[in-house]
Amino acid sequence: MKRLSGRVMLLSGWTRALVAFLAGLFGVLALPPFGFFAALFVSFTVLVWLIDGASGDPDAGVLRRQAPAFRVGWCFGFGYFLGGLWWLGNALLVEADEYAWALPLAILGLPAFLALFYGLATALARLFWSDGVGRILALAAAFGLVEWLRSWLFTGFPWNAVGYGAMPVPLMMQPARFLGIAGMNVLAVFVFAAPALVWTGRGKRLGLSLAGLLLALQAGYGLYVLHVLPDPADSGVTVRLVQPVIDQSAKLDDAQRAAVFEKHLALTSAAASGKRPDIVVWPETSIPFILTDNPDALARIAEVLEDDQVLLAGAVRVEEAGAGKPPRYYNSIYAIDGRGQILGAADKVHLVPFGEYMPFEGLFMSWGVDAVAAMPGGFSGARLHQVLTLPSQRSFYPLICYEAIFPGEIDAAAFGTDALLNITNDAWFGNTPGPYQHFHQAQLRAVETGLPLVRAANSGISAVVDSKGRTILGLAYDKDGFIDAALPGTSPAFPDKLSQNLWFWGLVAIFFTGAAISRIGFIRWAN
Repeated sequence: MKRLSGRVMLLSGWTRALVAFLAGLFGVLALPPFGFFAALFVSFTVLVWLIDGASGDPDAGVLRRQAPAFRVGWCFGFGYFLGGLWWLGNALLVEADEYAWALPLAILGLPAFLALFYGLATALARLFWSDGVGRILALAAAFGLVEWLRSWLFTGFPWNAVGYGAMPVPLMMQPARFLGIAGMNVLAVFVFAAPALVWTGRGKRLGLSLAGLLLALQAGYGLYVLHVLPDPADSGVTVRLVQPVIDQSAKLDDAQRAAVFEKHLALTSAAASGKRPDIVVWPETSIPFILTDNPDALARIAEVLEDDQVLLAGAVRVEEAGAGKPPRYYNSIYAIDGRGQILGAADKVHLVPFGEYMPFEGLFMSWGVDAVAAMPGGFSGARLHQVLTLPSQRSFYPLICYEAIFPGEIDAAAFGTDALLNITNDAWFGNTPGPYQHFHQAQLRAVETGLPLVRAANSGISAVVDSKGRTILGLAYDKDGFIDAALPGTSPAFPDKLSQNLWFWGLVAIFFTGAAISRIGFIRWAN
């Protein structure tokens, strides 16, 4: 293996780029639906060896000397994001006659852009590079920092952050309760890259011992939380999740809107095998028309609900903007009681660029390009998440579609609610890794917040998840029907988001400090 590491270090040209690309691509096996987290040990070990050999011209400036490391990181990231996000192209095939031209942008362009972040990470790490454990510390801190940047820069897209690969099952998820995904990103890269120390570099015993200890603590804490700590008591509320599996082309067909609506109603009114549900949840945009323009629809909802039941349903909400101005459209959740009255609504805050609205709209509209799933003029976003409080005083924190991948946007109001509510429509992406990755990331939000998750998806995966990340009951992808499940209780409200942020920044600071000390020591030793 030492000979192999040396050969990888000495690669050049297109073979170096290809190996970096394949290393990133192989790491995708750690993500859903595969969950083979050992793949990232191979990926990051190879990445360390490649950076070992990525030395720039010593006579060049500081930034230009990092160019070889940047190229390695970009190729690695391109493989990782291409293998993990190719399924996004499926959304463009729903209306292929209008959007098929954009397939290369979705399948190749987005991974190429996201790979810039990993290029930045390897270039930054290379500034602190030494021949020992310090370089593993530098890589972990740099990746943690750029994953944090990726979560908010250019509206953010933290999909498939490295830390998710280290948490394929609830046993491994529990440290996210106090570290958050941001802290887990730092520790995951350190552990995944540690095997590189076996064959190259000083500090082998320290680095491998620390990585082994971190793995043991992760599994040990998971065992403690799942099997020693008591489970929260059930809330006494029964929730029905409706999963109709409506093909996306049917949802867009005006002639089928009535049939789509009636299927949701039929699944809502189906007899329960146990306790009658108190709350019924429909997926994102499940009401296929403007509800406030269709009073008959509210009457039909009242017919299938008992007086004390409540429906939480995804719909497009319209709001008049005033004389001479076009109306505003919102991707929303309505709360409707058994008498057909709208109790409240919560609007989506974080919209999908190029999906629900067009950045630089004037420019793209002049080219005849509109957002894939937008209303005329695009959707509008709400300023804040609006908690949905029901007559029973049960409250839900709404996360519509991919809002569930942004832990930083779950504000303090969530911690006073009974559950996270995630509604989505992943039928856009077909039976690809996308819906499985989406569910996994939503699952982590339950662990991070200590709140159960109620998730209704048009085509799956719909599930009730407890505050420890365990699926209480769920429906597989592409299986139509409904489930009735007891809503689990919440876990103790510690730690909060502030402490998760402190853990993250503390780890980044400690790891960069350790890398800098190692770097200074290496320079002195080399001289």
